[in-house]
Order: sequence, then C-alpha cells, then structure tokens
Amino acid sequence: MPLLDTDEALTRGSYYAASVSRPAAAPPLQGSASTDVAIVGGGLAGLSAALELRERGLDVRLLEAREAGWGASGRNGGQAIHGLACDQAVIEAQLGLDDARRVWAMTLEALDLIRERCRRHAIDCDWRDGYLAVATSARKAKALRDWVERMAEVYGYGLTWVERAALPRWVLSPRYVAGACDPRSGHLHPLKYCLGLRAAALSLGVHLHEHSPVSALEQGSSDVRLTTASGAQLRARQVLLAGNVYLQQFGPGLAPALAARIMPVGTYIVATAPLGAERAQALLPGGAAVCDTNFVLDYFRTTADHRLLYGGRVSYSTTTPPNLAAGMRQRMQRTFPQLGEVKLEHAWGGFVDISMNRAPDFGRVGRGVYYLQGFSGHGLALAGLAGRLVAEAIAGDASRFDVFARLRHRRFPGGRWLRTPALVAGMAWYRLRDLL
Repeated sequence: MPLLDTDEALTRGSYYAASVSRPAAAPPLQGSASTDVAIVGGGLAGLSAALELRERGLDVRLLEAREAGWGASGRNGGQAIHGLACDQAVIEAQLGLDDARRVWAMTLEALDLIRERCRRHAIDCDWRDGYLAVATSARKAKALRDWVERMAEVYGYGLTWVERAALPRWVLSPRYVAGACDPRSGHLHPLKYCLGLRAAALSLGVHLHEHSPVSALEQGSSDVRLTTASGAQLRARQVLLAGNVYLQQFGPGLAPALAARIMPVGTYIVATAPLGAERAQALLPGGAAVCDTNFVLDYFRTTADHRLLYGGRVSYSTTTPPNLAAGMRQRMQRTFPQLGEVKLEHAWGGFVDISMNRAPDFGRVGRGVYYLQGFSGHGLALAGLAGRLVAEAIAGDASRFDVFARLRHRRFPGGRWLRTPALVAGMAWYRLRDLL
C-alpha cells in the first residue's frame, strides 16, 4: 500500500484529530505570486520557520499539501524530550566535543522554545512537565546509569536517578528496573500545538496555502520557482523544504538526492477510554511521559482527559500491522496488567523520517534552497528549534544552522527496492537483542 494511502486510513483513528475542532482550511495557491521566502510543508518545522521569518520582517508564503499538522507533527506521541535520537557520541565523533555541547544546549533551547511560544501566543496544548526514561533489564539499567553519569560530568546536565524501589512513585508497572527523570522535558497535545502555531503565524501575516502540494522546483539565476499540482506558481528569493518524509511522496522531483538519506518508519498509538483522574494518576503518579530505552521502544503518557496513550510497534514496513489495536493492547497490558480489558477508543499511526545515524539532516540543495529532515522521532521539540535556526540562516546568520549542516549523512543501502526489506530484517535482529 502506498505511504499516503496508509496514512489516510490511519489518520481517521487519531485521538488528537477527534479531540480538536480544526479551523476552515486556508485557500490553496492560485495563479502566480511572489514572496521573500517560500516554505514547503506545514508541520512544526515549517510553521516555526514561518513565525521566525515574519518576526524578522520577511514576507512568507507557506504551501502545505494537506492541512497544517496533518503529518507526524500532528499525530506523534506528544513527548518533547532533550537531546537527539542519536547518542551524543555520534555528534562528538563528527563535530568534536565543543560543538557537541553546542548541539546539546540547542536541544534544551528547543524545550524552552515550546514553553515560550505557548506563553507568547496563548497556545493551550495541555503541556505538562516531566519525562522518565526506563530500563527493562539490569543490563539496560547499567547503560542508562552510565549515560546519566556521563551527561552530568561532560555536559553538566543532571537527571534524577530512580532505583527500582522508587519507581512506583513514577510509574506503576512491574516491567521496569530503573529510570532517569528529567523535569525539563515534558509532553503535550501535538495537534493543538500545531494549530496554535498555525494561528500565530496567520496573526503575524504569514500567507498560508493549504491543499497546495508542490510538484516542481526550478532554480533560476535570481529566484526559485515552485509549481503546485494545480499549476499555480510561486517565485521566491529563498525556499525551505520542510516536508520531511512526505516531501518525495507529494513532489518526487523537488530534491531527489535527499530521499535516499531518510527512511519512513511507521509508529503506532492507541488511546484508552477515559480512566478517571484517580486511576490515571495511579498509573503515572508523577504525570511524566515515559519511554523505555529499547531499540524497538514503547512510550506512553496520560492525557488531560485522563486517558492512557500507549505507543510503539515501530516498523520499517509501510504496510499497516494487522490487528493493530489488538497488538497494541498486548504491548500495553505487558506494561500495565492492571488495565485488564480496558476499552481502546482510538488506534492510529503514521510515518516519521529517520536518517542512517539518527542525527538530524539540515542543509542546502543549490543556491537559496534549504531543507530540514531526519528528526528520527525527536521532532516535537527539535523541529521547532530547526525552524528558528533556518530562519536565522535565511536572514543572514547561518552560524548555528551550519553546526548541524556539518553533520555527514549516508544513503540507506539497497536502493529504492531493497532498502526496506533489508531494514525489516535488521529490525528483527534488534527486537531479538532487546529481549536478551
């Protein structure tokens, strides 16, 4: 099944979509227009860049193939977490320790930026402080403890270590043996946040065009011309490609060289019926979002209306897992056997883009065309920061953007037809390793 068809089917089950009222869609681009900066993609990265660019006085037009927040930005697990999807050692090996520290500091800025934008633009997105990383074995607990100690020693970042005996104060599950708590990270309703950024962008004068998939990009001597599927054209001095995993689905000719550097990865979530405040708090007494440290990980949190959202079942296949709700129920009950046969009211999923080394892939393709991709599951916070960094670069100061742009990325092996089967086989190995 094609990626977009799979997504269309899965989106209909989203708890997030069911719990908001979307505004009327912005009109699509028609005819011809010009602008200082054109942005392709109305997710967190594109919306963030649009806000930052307007605040710098630039004229901005944002083209979104569906509606703002339609993709991973509006249906992810809702966890805003420090750091990157890769370990800091990956960054240190490529950039050196000083710049690795700069990258780490910017990931913390990304968390502060969410809070700042919620305050500034009065975005009510159910933000709650607190994140807990948990280990499922003694071996993984040791690795987590070693990481916590190194982050304190090398990066000056302290996390609270939680021994097994203290875990029930954070998560009431027999599955975990230790954890590390970070109060600076947290969780939110991602679609509410996206729609809040959309409203803020419109209030600042961003020209938003939804249902305007871009099908062609032509670089000229002094500007860049974008053409939509309906034939409308937009000329811009500079362009940002922020479609991430969907960029090649809607416009395979826009930047084909980027496609081989990311892979679509499916991730799936269920939401229970409302449990009531007392029962929900009993599961997660501290109210933190939780994620285990397995390679094939599970993650969960409670919502403002006292549901449990439980995610996982990461898949490199673009085929929706059979019996999705039943499979996710088994995972959830392994963590929380006390939930029994609690009703699942929503089951949904979608695709995120990962890079080979799980580090973000930011850079330029030709003159005046920037791109942001490869958030690898850490995009809820990082995509907002990426929008700020690329706006700085477009406005003339690329110093921070270029720290990320220096990261080297490889193409996924196997070519168009073989790389997905190869990665499915690799995922089976990592699942086995998590069990050992």
